[in-house]
Amino acid sequence: MPMQLDRIEVVTLFVDDIGEAKAFYQKVFAPDVVYQDDVSSVLKFSGTMINLLDAAQAPQLVEPSAVSSSGSGARVLLTIKVDDVDAVCAELRKLEVALLNGPIDRPWGRRTAAFADPSGHVWEVAQELR
Repeated sequence: MPMQLDRIEVVTLFVDDIGEAKAFYQKVFAPDVVYQDDVSSVLKFSGTMINLLDAAQAPQLVEPSAVSSSGSGARVLLTIKVDDVDAVCAELRKLEVALLNGPIDRPWGRRTAAFADPSGHVWEVAQELR
């Protein structure tokens, strides 16, 4: 039986302040909480989970690789497909979430906008252009 490495179950984001991260994700996404403790929070996003993990706990998961600092720049872009980017951006603004860019029509047929969580993880909302 061949390996099936085609089902992403959990994406773990290393965060600088777990309390601040939990508050941000609850405010912006309002996900179901699958599990949480003092150093993590596992959130259900439809068919995938996001694990917010205190960055101090991360080295044991990735050693011998190093955990990069949050100020070193974006290293990941997480995209959520939406029906109306402009409407989502209006809601984000109401929540006082600053946009990094957009909404903008991209040459690959998507309208996108991006924002970051308190630890600098970049999220993009994208809709198909017709």
